[in-house]
Amino acid sequence: MAAGQVQLRVERVAKQFGGVTAVDEVSLEVREGEILSVIGPNGAGKTSLLNMVSGFYKPDRGHILFEGEDITNLPPSRIAELGVARTFQNIALFKGMTVLDNLMLGRHVRMKAGVFASFVYWGFAQKEEIAHREKVEDLLEFLKLEDLRKMPTGALSYGLQKRVELGRALALEPKVLLLDEPMGGMNQEEKEDMARYVLDVNEERGTTVILIEHDMGVVMDISRRVVVLDRGRAIAEGDPKSVQGNPAVIRAYLGTKASGKKAA
Repeated sequence: MAAGQVQLRVERVAKQFGGVTAVDEVSLEVREGEILSVIGPNGAGKTSLLNMVSGFYKPDRGHILFEGEDITNLPPSRIAELGVARTFQNIALFKGMTVLDNLMLGRHVRMKAGVFASFVYWGFAQKEEIAHREKVEDLLEFLKLEDLRKMPTGALSYGLQKRVELGRALALEPKVLLLDEPMGGMNQEEKEDMARYVLDVNEERGTTVILIEHDMGVVMDISRRVVVLDRGRAIAEGDPKSVQGNPAVIRAYLGTKASGKKAA
């Protein structure tokens, strides 16, 4: 795709759970190579939107197109094969497995021999495993995890586990990376490290990033565009500075115009 072309298009998607509307007729366009942040108060529908893009939820209405292909009803595995990867708000690693093995699992949609054959090292899988291992070693170096490759993931600090989860998503070699609160629960130093990795993924690897994040400092620093959700609806869109000063956004966060205050 040419840089700047629309890569992902969400058209009037809606999702209900019982009598609760989680996402209500939301539309957005994500351009190739950008960092787009989706923000909003708790319960605004942000994670539900990402779950529909990645195939974990099916929209009740609307369509989702990736590089011109309708992926609305595709299974998550097929969407991953097309190049959409994600991390989760709650860490979803195999904590009894090593850092290396968790990242190797992230390569599963690229493995023609299958995950099981690769682990037991049979036949064609031997050569394929070597090639995939080279990709993973590159990621370990990129994320500064080389010295931890043989460590059980569950023995790592929370911030390092978040970094491993990012690595597992990157192991898929995604075109679009969906990040659900990647800085959640981190201290300031860990947040700064993660923000740098997100920027490097975008700038060095050319990966489009859709970011859900509550830390407005991070959002303002690294986003090119911001979409704001409130009660399932998109209420604002634009560059970070204009969105931050939008009265509707301030009301959504603070419940008042609150003169002199900014959304946080």
